[in-house]
Amino acid sequence: MIKEYRIKNGFSQEELAEKVDISWRHLQRLEHNESKTTVKTLKKFIKVLKISDTDIIKYLKTNENETENEEKEEKSGLI
Repeated sequence: MIKEYRIKNGFSQEELAEKVDISWRHLQRLEHNESKTTVKTLKKFIKVLKISDTDIIKYLKTNENETENEEKEEKSGLI
């Protein structure tokens, strides 16, 4: 979601990382779902990228479902 909004708003990774006060590498990891961030940084993303409440809720629900599926797979020995 962050990458989509970053591109939509015309920011490079370096520009957005500077605006939300994180390293470009951390931003890269966030865009690839390889890392997590703080609520404080998330709020900065929302403000800078003008992300709607609806899109945030959709994103959170999607991630919640993915996490639940991964946990089920781990318990069943598929991962």
